[in-house]
Amino acid sequence: MLFKGKKDIVGIDIGSSSVKLVQLRQVKGAFQLVNAGAALLPPEVIVDNAVMDTGTLIQTLRDLVESHKIKTKNVAASISGHSVIIRKVQLPVMTQDEVEASIQWEAEQYIPFDISEVNLDFQILGPDDKDPSVMAVILVAAKKDFVSDYISVFREAGLNPQVLDVDCFALENVFEANYPITEGEVVALINMGASAMNVNILKGGMSAFTRDIQVGGNVFNDEIQKRLGLSGEDAEMAKLGSQLDGVDPELVKDVLDDSAESLAQELQRSLDFFSATSGDQKVQKVYITGGLSRMPQMRKALEQRLGISVELLDPFREVVVNEAQFDPDYIREVAPMLSVATGLAMRRLGDK
Repeated sequence: MLFKGKKDIVGIDIGSSSVKLVQLRQVKGAFQLVNAGAALLPPEVIVDNAVMDTGTLIQTLRDLVESHKIKTKNVAASISGHSVIIRKVQLPVMTQDEVEASIQWEAEQYIPFDISEVNLDFQILGPDDKDPSVMAVILVAAKKDFVSDYISVFREAGLNPQVLDVDCFALENVFEANYPITEGEVVALINMGASAMNVNILKGGMSAFTRDIQVGGNVFNDEIQKRLGLSGEDAEMAKLGSQLDGVDPELVKDVLDDSAESLAQELQRSLDFFSATSGDQKVQKVYITGGLSRMPQMRKALEQRLGISVELLDPFREVVVNEAQFDPDYIREVAPMLSVATGLAMRRLGDK
């Protein structure tokens, strides 16, 4: 939302454990997959969404782009975390130009940062259902130094950042392109990464509530290490289902179930908060994505705790995937990790 462009773009999602890349082409009104891939990041390269090891990240980006023979240098990327603030606000009905002129003054009332230290953007959602004299506006502020760090990384990797979006809105983009929007339906989109989860609740296809939760799949690894005395590498293998000598699979299962329950409880708090602050509107369906969503314990824990349908979001549901070019089994396996990158790749059409 902070930089805009209409050129051919590759979507790149930088997470705490990996970098994901997706390139799409528009053919006869439909998106076609051109490129998809991911590269693991060593621990401590990204910590709390901040870049701690610039050199390693730049080299990972270069290698990923080169290995997939990406020709365009134009990139759509996204950010999230403490340095990004999203607020849904009510303003008197006005034009786009009028909002542009007054947004800094309006933002000062809602943004807990010095306005001179942030990049601001907004999107008008439309008139309020109950009061036509006011309109709903999504306000986004991102700290300039935080944004600058990400922009610098891409430029030093030889890339040209054309769009800088927010994770939860990239997810909204990919959902809208793949699933029918029902008027009045309330759905939650949850991106579940290694160190954080992004929640975006949509009502009738419009964002009504967003929240970043600074905890994610690393909880599983931490608990396995702590309770079973395993190394980080062995904990990751145990989490993914490998049988390890001297490790009781039942104990691993208990740890995984407990960790999934803990994260499901955290997510339930966000959904309950939305319900309590929006006139008791209830989320009717949940779509989960991200690397953590592939763990069956997570989906089961959420369904049991929320009592509603929880579905894996498929970013390629309506995307044309050439099976001669891409192994269908591989695409199914990696799809949950690529949702944000796919949403970013769709920004090439120049939508705001």
